[in-house]
Amino acid sequence: MAVFNAGSINIDHVYAVDHFVQPGETLASRDYRLFCGGKGFNQSIALARAGAKVHHVGCIGSDGDWLRARLQREGVDTRWIQTVDAPTGHAIIQVVPDGENSIIITAGANNKFSANDIPQLLNHFTPQDTLLLQNEINGVADFILAAAENGQKVSFNPAPMTEAVKAYPLDKLDCLILNAVEAAALTGETEHETAMQSLHRALPKTCIVLTLGKAGAWLIDGDQEIRQPAFAVQAVDTTAAGDTFIGFFLAERERGGQLHEALRIASRAASICVTRRGAADSIPQYREIG
Repeated sequence: MAVFNAGSINIDHVYAVDHFVQPGETLASRDYRLFCGGKGFNQSIALARAGAKVHHVGCIGSDGDWLRARLQREGVDTRWIQTVDAPTGHAIIQVVPDGENSIIITAGANNKFSANDIPQLLNHFTPQDTLLLQNEINGVADFILAAAENGQKVSFNPAPMTEAVKAYPLDKLDCLILNAVEAAALTGETEHETAMQSLHRALPKTCIVLTLGKAGAWLIDGDQEIRQPAFAVQAVDTTAAGDTFIGFFLAERERGGQLHEALRIASRAASICVTRRGAADSIPQYREIG
């Protein structure tokens, strides 16, 4: 069994600032660093570090060869990464002293998937494999439908959340992993309890995982309901916490682990991630999970 992650690959420009820049303001940063990133890239790194067999499906520009090489060093199969005629996607990330972040992304090569190519890509998968998707590439709905037609499981992280997500064939999903902001936008419910129940009613056959930051995580899968408290740590940068959670959760689930253990491991991994700066570079190794 393997995870095929059709996801974004970005170059991250990270600025340490005293506060998020305001309209009309010019703000000097206290520090600047360049990192590899993108939700898809980060989640492939997390999956690999959690011990999963992972193949990354993506698009980069000619300026992104170093990102492909980084994935290879992490043990990710990169044969499905195409070099296209567009700049590699990138992100501008502001990080304030308490670790919270604000992110602007531009898709670039991430939006160069061809609808005609998607079924051919999925023909390389088996029904025992899982397709992982985020919302930083084009063709998400096409990927979901093609995978479902092939009998393959689909896990989806609707980040960044857009109106288009509401029209995706979410009833085809095996697993939906989202945070409180995304759940509110998707359901129109601002309370965690009502948002989660609304999602479960709409998608009764889908394993739904709601991440709540300092409040932990909550899972509903059929009649099973699990709540996982967060691990108390001093956060310095939350950039890849959600991606870390997803990678470690799916890796444990693919190994056949119990859902409560998958939640615990994922939460622990995310708690370690937020104590470090950067995106992919902050993701822990499996041996660090206690």
